[in-house]
Amino acid sequence: MRRIFLILVLFLGVSACKVNPFTGQKTLNFYKNAQLFPTAFAQYDQFLNENKVITGTPEANTLRRVGQRISSAAERWLAANGYAGYLKDYKWEYNLVEDNTVNAWCMPGGKIVFYTGILPITQTETGIAVVMGHEVAHALADHGAQRMSAGTLQQLGAVGVALATSGKSAETQNAFMQAYGIGTQMGGMLPFSRSHETEADRIGLQIMAIAGYNPDEAAELWKRMKANSGGEAPPEFMSTHPSNDTRINNLTAWAPLAKEEAAKFGVTTFR
Repeated sequence: MRRIFLILVLFLGVSACKVNPFTGQKTLNFYKNAQLFPTAFAQYDQFLNENKVITGTPEANTLRRVGQRISSAAERWLAANGYAGYLKDYKWEYNLVEDNTVNAWCMPGGKIVFYTGILPITQTETGIAVVMGHEVAHALADHGAQRMSAGTLQQLGAVGVALATSGKSAETQNAFMQAYGIGTQMGGMLPFSRSHETEADRIGLQIMAIAGYNPDEAAELWKRMKANSGGEAPPEFMSTHPSNDTRINNLTAWAPLAKEEAAKFGVTTFR
């Protein structure tokens, strides 16, 4: 039974791969768009129905305009690099929701929400583009599906630990399960999430530049994020996100590369 279980886990890990077009790397993904997107769209609609969506204001209009420009830039990049049709199942939507939380998020398939609380940090259209590029990048790279797939493997691993310790004392089984939980969070799931955030930063910087927004402003936005946080953040190794300083340094280093990529599409001046 244990051998069959291990073979099943290995088969899932090897067979469920998809290539990230922006990195060329294989990623863990058990879920096809046709499986995942309808559920994500329904959850998104439910969220909008339960919250106050801001429409018709200059801020809401800017948000949608920026989102459309950046998703269009992503489509241009994908078509130019042999991935025409990659976004055929996506249904982009960009909504501003009244909430003081300093946050924005994206669901699989291109469903994006900005909270009004983040607007004092973004400040300008280009600031919105920094955050929008990051959120669009999450959708492009299938990060939601990858995290769900990793969660599935984590759950299967817990079953494996239970099988491995069957017949042992309850105290021994509990000790193994606790060690597994901590180990997979610190050694697996949290770094996995941080790698997604870093990847979204880099992809987002590139597509915002192709859309005509100045990638130099990304580091400036994260300086404002850092100031807003007041330094109250967990150590990076205990967080799902890179530290503010790590992001600022990365974005500063990547901005010239984003401009080079934009130049391939004839974009040499920026908003």
